[in-house]
Amino acid sequence: MGAWFSENGLLIGLALLDGLANAALIFMVAVGLNLVFGVLRIVNVAHGSLFAIGAYAAASLGLFLASLGLPPAFGFAALVVAAALVGGLLGPLIERLVLRRIYGQEEVLQLLVTFALFMILEDVQKLVWGVQPILQDAPMKLLGTVEVPFGEDTIPFTAYQLFLLPGVALATLVGLAWFLRRTLTGRVIVAVTTDKEAAMAMGIDAAKVTLLTFTFGAALAALGGALASPTTSLVPGIGAQTIVLSFAVVATAGLGQIEGAAISALMIGLGRSIAVYLAPEFEVVVPYLIMVAVLLVRPQGLFGVLETRRV
Repeated sequence: MGAWFSENGLLIGLALLDGLANAALIFMVAVGLNLVFGVLRIVNVAHGSLFAIGAYAAASLGLFLASLGLPPAFGFAALVVAAALVGGLLGPLIERLVLRRIYGQEEVLQLLVTFALFMILEDVQKLVWGVQPILQDAPMKLLGTVEVPFGEDTIPFTAYQLFLLPGVALATLVGLAWFLRRTLTGRVIVAVTTDKEAAMAMGIDAAKVTLLTFTFGAALAALGGALASPTTSLVPGIGAQTIVLSFAVVATAGLGQIEGAAISALMIGLGRSIAVYLAPEFEVVVPYLIMVAVLLVRPQGLFGVLETRRV
């Protein structure tokens, strides 16, 4: 065992660091998906397209600002602005024109409608940005790399992935938990989530709450994509891969569980990353093996609770 660890120690350390960064990005999408389900009771397949469009918008805005001769630091502003624009524009549009028409409908119909929307948005991405890879890594280059001690060795790792991505994910988790439990608007959202009919009877405008919630969830997905854009070349299909992993996180945590999504994202992110370095042939299936193992023991997810169905 000691010989094996000495040979693979650096790979394990690199896998842990990569897993932490991947978990942060997956969490940003999964927590928005969970929040939307908690209020709208719709599993939105098109959520992955918002991640992809956020990534493309951030890269395009960053490249545009660089073409103007602005300092590379403006690339960080591009990440936030792009996410806000995508969430603020597409979120209300999708909720009002599409989702509002299928509230309360059969789950199969909801999945079909949101999947159709996902396919439409995938084609829109190709029409707008084409199929050639797009890369805008100025924010990651600007922060440079750090030497992470691991045993007797050190591992060079980008500061962007080591500090910024987990930091934003942690701030999102803490901020969202505080918002839902300590603010009036957050408590209104929780009230609609718990019992929509009773909340409406108390005078709460459920339509405004659902619009606000979906817009916020869309912005979180777009922010996840924007944060991912400096770390990889953007190609068609990134939204599909992300939404599948996000569904695995949501199912593992339990639908509607915000804090649980963070732990599940960490489990799946680390498991997938370790497989990439030590057993690449299992990299694709590891997230789903984790999900299936959890659901076999707890069908409602690690942190989910059984709900009583009204008849």
